Amino acid sequence: MNHLNDLHADLVERAVAADLLDVAYRVLDSPLGPLLVAATGAGVVRVAFALEDHDAVLADLADRVSPRVLRAPARLDATAHALADYLEGRSQRVEVPVDLRLLSGYRREVVGALPAIGYGSTTTYAELAAATGRPRAVRAVGSACANNPVPVVLPCHRVLRSDGSEGGYRGGPEAKRQLLALEATPFAPA
Repeated sequence: MNHLNDLHADLVERAVAADLLDVAYRVLDSPLGPLLVAATGAGVVRVAFALEDHDAVLADLADRVSPRVLRAPARLDATAHALADYLEGRSQRVEVPVDLRLLSGYRREVVGALPAIGYGSTTTYAELAAATGRPRAVRAVGSACANNPVPVVLPCHRVLRSDGSEGGYRGGPEAKRQLLALEATPFAPA
């Protein structure tokens, strides 16, 4: 097994040296289960929960971004640490570069507005629609949140239905509840 790890490390090194690695990925153990994190040179392009089928997510990245996708955990060390700090309550945000190339138009605008919802705060789909200048676009906001390619990093879990119920979440209802519960506890930086 160690020989295979050495071969893989050599392959990653050679791909990086030849500028042949367009999407690096790794899988992180987290309180939310295994999270696949993928990044381009511009930033994190995808965070996927286990229920999304990581193989399908990687195939989609190969189709939509580049077929040059390779497991390269070391390239995502800073992102892994930022996610761990947030998920373990040591940080209020995941501050990493983000690549939103998988979104366009209004969806991109909505997802780009998510960081303005502060840690421990929530808003509604209707309030977010109004904040983006389209008060009637409540369903479009819901669709944008449901298709957020970088959940947790850009906090769509903080968006609720107008009646206060949770609404959907890409990682499933339990993951949304866990993230909201994490943020409901008093923050005590390390």
